[in-house]
Amino acid sequence: MSLKTLRHTGRIVVKVGSSSVSGENSAQIQTLVDALAALRGDGCEVILVSSGAIATGVPLLGLETRPTDLATQQAAAAVGQNMLINNYQEALSRHGLIAGQILLTPGDFEEEESRFNAKNALHRLLQLGVLPIVNENDTVATREIRFGDNDRLAALVARLIGADQLVLLSDVDALYTAPPHEPGAERITFVPFGDDLDQVRIGEAKSGWGTGGALTKVAAARMAANSGCEVVLTNTKLLPALVAGEQHGTWFAARPWNS
Repeated sequence: MSLKTLRHTGRIVVKVGSSSVSGENSAQIQTLVDALAALRGDGCEVILVSSGAIATGVPLLGLETRPTDLATQQAAAAVGQNMLINNYQEALSRHGLIAGQILLTPGDFEEEESRFNAKNALHRLLQLGVLPIVNENDTVATREIRFGDNDRLAALVARLIGADQLVLLSDVDALYTAPPHEPGAERITFVPFGDDLDQVRIGEAKSGWGTGGALTKVAAARMAANSGCEVVLTNTKLLPALVAGEQHGTWFAARPWNS
């Protein structure tokens, strides 16, 4: 299977993690937005799923590390989500674009009426030319009732709005046969639909901010692919090159229409 490139048509969901848009990497927001604006300029409908509320709020509250108690996490999310959206809007304004914030909980996907309302809101924002920015509603989420990571949220959003492609961004350029820092780890460029990856050793997240890792991204990729959405997993810094037509990352094939 030859390497694939990002299509500049249809509907695309892009997910970015906390470590890519907070702290010392907060300047990457402008580069990320520039790439999303380029897709919009080519006629794509784009939805961004962005983590980072807690990580953005922590320093604003004078804390040095991610809090472990739920109440402080919720407080950091309440403060950080506001700043995070402001950062995105500042970057989007340079392209004449407007951000539309949508905060979701698992119940919004489980209950038919809430799911219907969320779908309609996303569709209407796209019709109005707004860039929807989706995040988990960390201020009201609990440990028992939450997505656990925004990779799963992104896959659910992709399924909800019938996305053609899902881009899962992280600090790793692709999926490897073993954790990429280990000797002998080989890059995987393409995963056929239904491949169980039983020969791959997938590691957990190492970042102190994010909750996901390769394991959650593979699970999210499979969920989206099963709904007919192509998925690519790559490094946040490579998104501009991916948008420019270069071949990067690991691609997961979508479920064939006849299966």
